[in-house]
Amino acid sequence: MHRCFTRFADQGRQCSVRCMSSVVRKRSALRSAFPVLDVALQPIQRHVYEANLRNTHICLKKYSELKEKVRKGGGEKAVARHTERNRKLLVRDRLRLLLDDDDDFLELSSFAGLGLPYGDVPAAGCLTGIGRINGLWCVLIANDATVKGGTFYPITVKKQLRAQEIAIQNRLPCIYLVDSGGAFLPLQSEIFPDKNHGGRAFYNEAIMSAMRIPQVAVVCGSCTAGGAYAPTMTEEAVMVHRIGTIFLGGPPLVKAATGEEVSPEELGGARLHAEVSGCVDHFAWDEKEAFDCTRNIISTFNFQLPEEEEDTSTRGEEPRYSSEELLGLAPRSYSYSLDVKMTVGRLTDGSRFQEFKARYGTTLVTGFAKIHGHLVGIVANNGALSYEAALKGSHFVQLCDQRDVPLLFLQNTAPAAAPTLSTSQAEMNSNLLKAQASMMSAVACASVPKITVVIGGCHGADSFAMCGRAFDPNFLFLWPNARVSLTAPGHAGSLLSPDDDEEEEKQVETLNKRLEEESSAFFSSGRMWDDGVILPQDTRKVLRDSLDIIKQQRYQLSTEKQQSVLLRM
Repeated sequence: MHRCFTRFADQGRQCSVRCMSSVVRKRSALRSAFPVLDVALQPIQRHVYEANLRNTHICLKKYSELKEKVRKGGGEKAVARHTERNRKLLVRDRLRLLLDDDDDFLELSSFAGLGLPYGDVPAAGCLTGIGRINGLWCVLIANDATVKGGTFYPITVKKQLRAQEIAIQNRLPCIYLVDSGGAFLPLQSEIFPDKNHGGRAFYNEAIMSAMRIPQVAVVCGSCTAGGAYAPTMTEEAVMVHRIGTIFLGGPPLVKAATGEEVSPEELGGARLHAEVSGCVDHFAWDEKEAFDCTRNIISTFNFQLPEEEEDTSTRGEEPRYSSEELLGLAPRSYSYSLDVKMTVGRLTDGSRFQEFKARYGTTLVTGFAKIHGHLVGIVANNGALSYEAALKGSHFVQLCDQRDVPLLFLQNTAPAAAPTLSTSQAEMNSNLLKAQASMMSAVACASVPKITVVIGGCHGADSFAMCGRAFDPNFLFLWPNARVSLTAPGHAGSLLSPDDDEEEEKQVETLNKRLEEESSAFFSSGRMWDDGVILPQDTRKVLRDSLDIIKQQRYQLSTEKQQSVLLRM
């Protein structure tokens, strides 16, 4: 009787497993059964597409010129001095030794520091990004000593703080490659005293330690003055012999203060700090050994990645339309915008999209799709953000938040605010403000990850509802054609009084010229108002990497916040 019961129980369990497997298979089929978007380019759209394409090629030429400028760093003389006299590796060569693969590196804010009032500081003198090391996504912050000796300008501080913010928001390990001469003293008032100036980086290090976010420093150059705190506040530090130095005041300052002559190595070299002071934990004879050691340290982090993680580059169907067509879908101006579903169809797996409230508030497109297997909720401008569109956006954002689905915003907002020409128009505008405020609140309070790509215009208050920079997206990228300003070029008249006099017209013309210059994607990126300018055809890959990066935090075994660890003796 007992055997019979056991046999029936085993058969029941097997049946249950088969049923469960069947349910899983059905669910998998349902999850990928979104409708295919029919968004092929039509002949009637060809003239707009070609106008956009010509504008995009002009933007891409500018993009290539700036990329080359950034790649050269501080210039030929500075590169020669860095590599020949000091025998140090260039910052990108250092990353090649550290990363698993160059293709798995998402560089951030590469144009930061260009076109600033105090001159060009290529890449802000600091390369930041997210790359895989031993399979683990890590934030990297690496000084480029060929640019102004690696000194910190205000934009350098801003770039480092943004990288740390990304590490905190996404719980990513943070690796510092230190090679810096400290702060640029002539601009000290913009570097030192305020809340989001240089000292904030050390505050962030302490907070990250308390959050159990691992941090490692590799001292592969000068580490002077306030910068000396950076490696001593990390969990582990590696230092390179005869290249790395750590001291608050260098040999010239010692001689001026005491008359004593001392070498950098004696004052703060790797031997001293590894054997005497205990400020570093690992001694390396050369840079290659230092980066091998760093890779070994990273393998001790408390993450348990899936043993056989699927290759995300091959996960999911490719879109049915070429990503190269995005070059002609990038609007040269708001009036040259094509249906945003055409853009969506060139980003999503199989060009599939499950639209939400398709017949309501049609100037905003909302719905679900997959990008390299990641389920996302898409919110995309398809015209002015109307009252109905804002209500629809609020509903959809809250729905995604409830279901724990990441949000992707494709931003192309109206060039200017709606005018108030009558009492009825004022009432309509008031209702619009309420609806947009509701959407802003939903976006701000949504706890799911958010990624924003500005594919056209980022103008006025509409950009806040579409998760602009002020609304704390995990990542925000621009296409080269993008415009970022309160109002678009050519629409300055909407900001001024309607008097029709000659002086007013000159003022409007002057303001429009300024808007033309200051709304450029490259002007924006030079000031770190975004996480970088990306090519339209690379958007799907960038989104894949961003979603993979965001997902990694679920593999950290211990995330409970604790007191920051006392790291040095």
